Amino acid sequence: MTTKTSSPDNSVTKVVDISEKPDLTHVDPKTGKASMVDVSQKASTIREAIAKGQVLMNKETFVKLRDNNIKKGDVLTVAQIAGIQAAKSTSQLIPLCHPLILSHISIKFEFQENGAIKSQGTVDTANATSGLTHAINIESTVRCKGETGVEMEALTATTTAALTIYDMCKAVSKTMRIHNVRVVEKQGGKSGHWKLEN
Repeated sequence: MTTKTSSPDNSVTKVVDISEKPDLTHVDPKTGKASMVDVSQKASTIREAIAKGQVLMNKETFVKLRDNNIKKGDVLTVAQIAGIQAAKSTSQLIPLCHPLILSHISIKFEFQENGAIKSQGTVDTANATSGLTHAINIESTVRCKGETGVEMEALTATTTAALTIYDMCKAVSKTMRIHNVRVVEKQGGKSGHWKLEN
């Protein structure tokens, strides 16, 4: 499929073949319709992705969670299980994701207290002035051997763990925010190793 682009005065016309390497792999370049990528010809390699995120909260909520004093129960254990379940169900949630046999899912939590919450390396004053000076940091690592990456599975694990924390703590505070969810590293496949620069 080709397309023509012209200069403003129509003096130069350039024919561009957009069928060889479409920018959006989930869009059929011929029809523009969404489609699942055919990965049958790709090499099966070890794939890994790491996604991080935060749940920002006030001190009162943070202390109750840290001290396991939330009425609904052990928040982080439930959030961990929820994230693992969600990662395994990613293809049922995101329409064009391939079903994958995951070989490893790890979800870790870190308590961050008393300090300015940072966003992309800079102080997030909006959250700090809202009283959201504490956070639960979430890191999900997902691995498999297959023909496509596991970035979406890692993001789904982190996001679902964050949603579960919010659900279990919302009786204490509804001002919590799910914040800064992103893929920070991936390995495997043709593109090799990639890491987010701070």
